[in-house]
Amino acid sequence: MAKPVLYHMPQTRGGTTMWMNEELGGVCDVKLINMKAGEQKQPDFLKINPMGKIPALVHGGVAVTEAAAICAYLADAFPQANLAPAANDPKRGAYFRWMFFAPSCIEPMMLDKFADIKRENTAAVGFGTEADVLNAIKAAIGDGPFLLGEKFTAADVVFGSTLNFAMMFGAIEKTEPFASYTERLMSRPAVKRAMEKNGQYMKELGLE
Repeated sequence: MAKPVLYHMPQTRGGTTMWMNEELGGVCDVKLINMKAGEQKQPDFLKINPMGKIPALVHGGVAVTEAAAICAYLADAFPQANLAPAANDPKRGAYFRWMFFAPSCIEPMMLDKFADIKRENTAAVGFGTEADVLNAIKAAIGDGPFLLGEKFTAADVVFGSTLNFAMMFGAIEKTEPFASYTERLMSRPAVKRAMEKNGQYMKELGLE
């Protein structure tokens, strides 16, 4: 089967999937999409993702969108990297739980905070309250060092990337245990490689 093609642009949610690709040893062919030039809205790309959003992945004729779903897919497609618990592993439930908690709860809470949106009926909001989200993050990190204890997985890529972004822009304060967890993740060689490549991609796109 041909290598997966990862459609990417720096400084987007594609940063999460670029990190995942590096954790896997660069298994994807990266195809740059210049969103500043509107390439994500061209008919060829809309066939892959009708939302016209980055990132997207195509592998063996299968299209996968949404950063968390792409990371989950790649972890299962390349099991030799051991970035996902096996299907019969009891830890697989927590793995999926925290992987999808990031886009389902951390991100919408963060966006509400950026927009200064006050929810009158927090029971109708998927993430509840900011306090709910922060308490859940603390519970997820636990004693660490990773979401599943000593084992780093693709869930840490998604969860850690989202949490790091929220802290960078002030939606979540850089306090413990958040700071230590994200610092531990951001020091990984795969993160550094992804950042270096994103710098090169910005030059290629003429967006530096």
